[in-house]
Amino acid sequence: QVQLVESGGGLAQAGGSLRLSCTASGSIERLNAMGWYRQDPGKQRELVATITSGSRTNYADSVKGRFTISRDNAKNTVYLQMNRLKAGDTSVYYCNAEGTYYGGSYYYGWGQGTQVTVSS
Repeated sequence: QVQLVESGGGLAQAGGSLRLSCTASGSIERLNAMGWYRQDPGKQRELVATITSGSRTNYADSVKGRFTISRDNAKNTVYLQMNRLKAGDTSVYYCNAEGTYYGGSYYYGWGQGTQVTVSS
């Protein structure tokens, strides 16, 4: 079993910053792509940012220039630094990862979600 545990959500003022972290624990041999998504009630989950094992990144247009995704492969952790937050960034943020278990089976999973609320 693999768990993705998120932390760092909370309340911030517009223009402020928050940093999300997500750590994978369990029988994971290798993590490939990791990412952050967000979802509002009644809406589809949308991509925020992804990062490959080689640290190639991809961002939603709405967060480019404000958010930065990074990872620490030694710690099986992905981060999302969110700067210049806007009220529209308010959402539940989910960590996502895919990789391989020891033994070679494919892994794909989600964290439990962390609430980010930006007050204007």
